[in-house]
Amino acid sequence: MADEPEAKRYRTIFLSDLHLGARAAQADLLLDFLRHNDADTIYLVGDIVDGWKLRKGWHWPQAHNDVVQKLLRKARKGARVIYVPGNHDEFARDYTDLTFGGVEVVDHAVHETADGKKMLVIHGDQFDIVVRNARWLAHLGDWAYDAAIAANTVFNRVRRLFGVGYWSLSAWAKYKVKNAVNFIGDFEATLAAEAQRRGVDGVICGHIHHAAIRTIDGVLYVNTGDFVESCTAIAEHEDGALEILHWRTTAAERAATAAPRALPAPNVAAA
Repeated sequence: MADEPEAKRYRTIFLSDLHLGARAAQADLLLDFLRHNDADTIYLVGDIVDGWKLRKGWHWPQAHNDVVQKLLRKARKGARVIYVPGNHDEFARDYTDLTFGGVEVVDHAVHETADGKKMLVIHGDQFDIVVRNARWLAHLGDWAYDAAIAANTVFNRVRRLFGVGYWSLSAWAKYKVKNAVNFIGDFEATLAAEAQRRGVDGVICGHIHHAAIRTIDGVLYVNTGDFVESCTAIAEHEDGALEILHWRTTAAERAATAAPRALPAPNVAAA
């Protein structure tokens, strides 16, 4: 389109936990991200579509459809798009090793960075003991997360009235609640151990909505975060360096810069 901005190009972009079909999905912000960023390879690292929510009630506004169309358009223009399903879109695991509209569906992948690191790409739910062994509890946790998102939406509307920036209740809880902190730590350590077991240099995953790039026992652990609250992605630069892109912050800063500034009051000469 003629009015599309010039996209910043990366070697690879990793996105996960878009949760299209859920009311909490940030489809407009995601579309903004996809307009401003492009890559030779795009990995969709699970929970792209929220089948759990869609089974409860259909919610698919135009913006969600636009995201799908934008990704398909990137594939048509030559980007390699690789889809690794997660637990919320586990229905897609029935179609692994097939290609739809230029999008390759795989159970997992091994991505080699420009500087030679081999990275296991996997959603990560396979290593979440709650999802594997207590599915009802996972659904209860999903309901609690939705409730926190709803409360957070109202809270942030009030904050905007007072000119205060976005604040995440669930992100705060992840950092402050001991069990959540322990769960994140255990998840990260488990995924790093799995990468080590498979003989690769690191792992790139999603699932827990907590973006990170860190080294655990000599293994590079990378989590893409999500596009529900934090609105993050992982970008690989041409030299192989990995970076967390915080798109909610980037978009807010761009909007603030573009906003017209108030004109200074005129100088009134003394009588």
